[in-house]
Amino acid sequence: MTTTKSAYRAGLPPHRSKRLAMAPLLLAAVVWSGAARAQETPTTPAASPADSGEAAALEDSESLWDIMLTLGLTGLTIVVVLVALSIVAFALTLEHVLTIRAAVLLPNDLAEQFRQQLVAGGPGAADQVCLARPSLLSSVLRAGLAEWDGGWASVEKAAEDAIAQHAARLFRKIEYLSVIGNIAPMIGLLGTVTGMVFAFQEVAETQGAARAAQLAEGIYTALITTVGGLLVAIPALAASAVFRNRADQLVADAATLAQYALAPLKRARRSAAPAAPASRGS
Repeated sequence: MTTTKSAYRAGLPPHRSKRLAMAPLLLAAVVWSGAARAQETPTTPAASPADSGEAAALEDSESLWDIMLTLGLTGLTIVVVLVALSIVAFALTLEHVLTIRAAVLLPNDLAEQFRQQLVAGGPGAADQVCLARPSLLSSVLRAGLAEWDGGWASVEKAAEDAIAQHAARLFRKIEYLSVIGNIAPMIGLLGTVTGMVFAFQEVAETQGAARAAQLAEGIYTALITTVGGLLVAIPALAASAVFRNRADQLVADAATLAQYALAPLKRARRSAAPAAPASRGS
């Protein structure tokens, strides 16, 4: 009754005064129910570092694939050529690592065995040693041994010619790496220039209405080919320099070992030379 009387005094009808009295209770109920629902709602677990890493890798792969798609036919052709050159460079490097080494070109103790057989058994026995262990050094020794009838000058000349021939063969093999190292940046630059041409062609076709973002996308896409060319060229040139220096050292060692192994022929020729007649005194 008190509430009703106060409501009438305030000029409000009784039913509206009751609703106003219940409003604070309804508001409290709504707040409490919202808090309860927030507590019951399961929280999303935080992503683990592994999941975030996989997501980042997926985004990177997608962005790389998108870049590959934006290269166009010309860009993809250049990328395929660069990949082929990288495979060839890797194969050549692996082949040089296995073949351009002292164990293959200059077998251990071959010069000493050749020298011993040359002294003990003659040229025939020394030649059999070379046939049993084929290599760069054995080829040089056999070339010098084949000219032993012509004297030490002929033996030395034949050995030097054989060493020069094998050195040129080694350097020709290594030169392919150098060629790849010189061609790859040019191919990458070709892709970049082609991309720049296409970008400015778009500017010309749109009469300068092309946005800077569109041009920047075409330019950085074109620069990918230059990056690919450098990634192929730098290792190829480095490997070429390493193998060239190694081949120089092995050729010099082969010349030293050949001179040591063939030295008995020089001494035998000197001992076989007829003695000069003694001059008669007056």
